[in-house]
Order: sequence, then structure tokens, then C-alpha cells
Amino acid sequence: MSERASAFDRSAHQPVPPWRDIRVLQVVAQVVFLIAVVAFSYILIDNLVTGLRASNLAINFGVLTRSFGTKISEGQMDFDPGAATNLTALMAGLRNTLRVVIVGLAGATVLGVFIGIARLSTNFLLRTISVSYIELFRNTPLLVQLYFIYRGMRLALPESLADSYTLPGSIYINRRAINFPLIQGTDSAPIFYAGVALGLGVAVALRFWRSRVQDRTGKPARVLYWSLPALVGFSALGWLLSGDPFQVDYPVLGTFNFSGGDRLSAEYTALTLGLILYTAAFIADIVRAGIQSVPYGQVEAARAQGFSGGQMLRLIILPQALRLIIPPLGNQYLNLAKNSSLGIAIGFFDVYNVANVISNQTGQAVAVFVVMMAIYLAMSLTISAIMNGLNYLMRARSR
Repeated sequence: MSERASAFDRSAHQPVPPWRDIRVLQVVAQVVFLIAVVAFSYILIDNLVTGLRASNLAINFGVLTRSFGTKISEGQMDFDPGAATNLTALMAGLRNTLRVVIVGLAGATVLGVFIGIARLSTNFLLRTISVSYIELFRNTPLLVQLYFIYRGMRLALPESLADSYTLPGSIYINRRAINFPLIQGTDSAPIFYAGVALGLGVAVALRFWRSRVQDRTGKPARVLYWSLPALVGFSALGWLLSGDPFQVDYPVLGTFNFSGGDRLSAEYTALTLGLILYTAAFIADIVRAGIQSVPYGQVEAARAQGFSGGQMLRLIILPQALRLIIPPLGNQYLNLAKNSSLGIAIGFFDVYNVANVISNQTGQAVAVFVVMMAIYLAMSLTISAIMNGLNYLMRARSR
């Protein structure tokens, strides 16, 4: 038995040949696959470049330095089409896209959370309205919704500037745009901003301190009771020290249009509203599924402890549901950012519309759309990185 055992031990410790080592085979397979992908990509790009040269359509990124020559009726009011290059125009279109995406993400998130919570309400009317909203906007194409919203706004709003709907605060709404006062910072505004930043820092510090006191003593933290006065107090101090940190520029009706103030064009309003309503329907269903994934025993335990409905939702249900809500929520954020390119259908000058104009003017469709794809890729990767980081923080906290 001892000889057999020693022979078995010697065979067990013998090195495995490389052609039978699973780790070596995995590395070789990955290297071969990588070489195949690189070779295929090289052949594809070489054939594309050769075909474009044969058709006198060689890729030339120098077109980005040419003069744009077209007025962009959105966003940057001092845009000079004669002096601006195509690259400058793309950056102006990118700013317009970011305006839509940032506001759309915030609006869709808030609306989606409220609709998702209302979807689980015990109130029959509220629950029915929420279900009807989700099914309507989720099961119709976004492009159709954009057309419906844009055309509806143009039919419902007055065409004449003199007949604009007037709201308190010098807000004028007409078929062209929404004109409203513009608040601008003066030279002393940084003092006020410094006061707000200091108050925010003190409020955050007080929040952490009160949370530790609660963990150590068991007494209620009363975070808002401590943090809000600090924020308001330092902000008020900054306002007093700055004197007059802001000035208001009101819109005034001129001969052909409003002058002064700021404006939101009908195209921007329709696109942003359409993206918010459409994406919020998907977010609402994600929030509903996340809330329902929390074990019902958690709800019963909270009720036994005397928590109100709002406290249960804020302190117990939503923190646990976020672990399942955040990953699919990131997908909807990416969809909203990419769906903003549909603004070209209603004449909104986003980065896609500007790239389309440059392509038609120069004939360099490949070069222009490669740059546009890089812009959308960078925007999507940024959103993905933020959501992945948030997902990591929530996972770490839950452990």
C-alpha cells in the first residue's frame, strides 16, 4: 500500500504538459480570438477606406475647420455662422443636447419615481391613472409622441407675440418659445456662492455628527433640525456680505420678437417634455418592480414599530429597493441620451442635426458621423460610469 501511495503522490505532483493545461489553453484561445478580431477590423477598415477613395469620398477630418455658414436658432444666442467653424457648430449642438439630456434625466427620474409609487397605491383612481399612463407612453413610439406634443403645442399656443399667454413674473408663452426673466450674477455673486458652499459643508458635517450621535445614544438624529439652519444662516450671511449678488433681465416685447431675458424654444420644450414622459413610464415600472422585490416582512416589521407610510417608504423600502432599481435605471438613462437625437424630427438643433447639416454641406458624411459617434459614445460612457459608481456604493453600503 505504501508503494502504491508513493507512486500516486509522484504522479500527482508531476507537471501538466502545456497542451493539457486548461489555463494555458484559455490564454491561447483569447490571444487567437484577439488576433482574429484585429485582423477582421483591419480588413473591414481597409476595404472601407479603399472604397471611399475609389468613389472620390476620402475621409477628411479637415472639414471640421471649415466655416459652418448656417444659423443655429437654439441655445447660443451670440452664435455667428460666418465666423464659426464646423467644430464650433458641433460643440454648440452638443451644448443643446446636454441641456435636453440633463433636464430630461432629472425630470424623468422624479416623475418615474412618483408614478411607480402611485402604481402600488391602494387608491383605485390613483392606481388606475398610473397604470394607464405607463401603458400609454410605454407602448407607443417616441417619435409619434414627439410629433403629437410638438404639433399640439403649435396648435394650442397663440401665434402672435402680442397675444402671448402672460404668467406672473413676466413669463410669456407663445408658439415660438417660452420667454422668462434671466437671473444673472453680479461681480459680488462669488461671495454669496462661497456662503452657500460653506453652509452646505457645515450642514453635511452636522448630518454625519447627528447620525453618529443617534448610533451611539439611540436618540433621534433630527438631521433637518440641525442642518437646515446652518445652510440658511450661512447663505443669508453670504447674501448680506455680497450686497446685491444678482440682477434680473426681463423680456420685453419688441417689433418682431422679445428682447432681453431668456427663452426656451418650442422645439426644446417639446423634445424635453417628450423624453421625460416617455422615459418616466419605463422608470415607473422599474421602481414598481424594485419596491415589490422587498420582502413583505420588512413592511410588517416597520408597521409593528409604528412607522408611518412615508417613513416606511423612505427609510426601509426604497433603500433596499435601490439595489435592484439602479442597474436597469442606468439603461433607461442611456436610452434617453441616445433618443435625444430624435429632435431632428421637430427641427431641434442638437448635435445630430448639426452633424447632418455639416454632412450635407461638405459631403464628408463618414468623417462627420465618426465625430458624432465619438461624442455620443463619450456621453454614454460618462453616464455608465456614474451609474456604475452609484451601484457600487449602494452594494457596499448594503453589506
